[in-house]
Amino acid sequence: MSVIVAKDLCRTYGSRRGISDVNLTINAGEIFGFLGPNGAGKSTAIRVLMGLLRASSGTARIFGKDCWREGSTIRRDIGYVAGDVRLYSWLTTRRGLRMISKIHGRDLLPNGLRLAERFRLEPDLVIRKMSRGNRQKVALVLALAHAPQLVILDEPTSGLDPLMQDTLMMCLRELAREGRTVMFSSHTLSEVETLCDRIAIVRDGQIVEDSQLLALKAQAPRQIVVTLQEQQRASDIQWPSGVDVKYEPSSSPEQDALMTALIVPPALRHRICVLELLGTSTPFMQWAAGQHFADVVIGSPALEVLFRRYYQE
Repeated sequence: MSVIVAKDLCRTYGSRRGISDVNLTINAGEIFGFLGPNGAGKSTAIRVLMGLLRASSGTARIFGKDCWREGSTIRRDIGYVAGDVRLYSWLTTRRGLRMISKIHGRDLLPNGLRLAERFRLEPDLVIRKMSRGNRQKVALVLALAHAPQLVILDEPTSGLDPLMQDTLMMCLRELAREGRTVMFSSHTLSEVETLCDRIAIVRDGQIVEDSQLLALKAQAPRQIVVTLQEQQRASDIQWPSGVDVKYEPSSSPEQDALMTALIVPPALRHRICVLELLGTSTPFMQWAAGQHFADVVIGSPALEVLFRRYYQE
């Protein structure tokens, strides 16, 4: 079942473009990453989906309903945290939970207080006495307390320490296991990589990539560090196809900087080769097994490299 469907969605601000020709489908139970740098158009797209901005053209539907005309109905089943959280200075977590309980017509206090405990919040502390991170946690608790069918979070980890980021990730995974849907906007690749099933990359208001995480990893290069035996010479090695040599002993001074970045002791640099591999590592591992190298270290797919390429083209 498709929870979010956007077709040819555009939103302009006079002569300035916000988003252009956005096509997007998010299915029930997915954790969907919306990835791009600040100013790429992520927040504009989210506000149109939330019915807070009207699309200049195109269509956007959530739960089969039009996001603009039926926005008030749709928002009852959404947990939303904006990118610029603003809360009343007199609000406490407990007061906020009582307020949204009235909106939803059911008592959300027990579940909300359980979430507040997980996020280590004092339920009766007023917003004006809270740190930025704690204010962010209050917004998250209020968004998740009613166990919404769809959660839309715009840069939700802003101000959260690493432990609270982990807590949020666990909460979102629990919701997904229950069949609920998560749209997670971020400019931080590591967050999206550890959480999401599928990722859309946004550049200049357009989606330039929309793929499963595993498919993206298949496109991303891996870094391989090979340590040669004392008697081996890099010039004698015929590297297999698909391997790009980034550093070999006796390379240029520019490449020596790579060795410094890798924190390789100078005494070992004459035995180190740094390679980049596209595709699966299995053929390389089979080839390397017969070369009798001193050591081979194969890194994870470097999505960061792939991500940067979208913005350097």
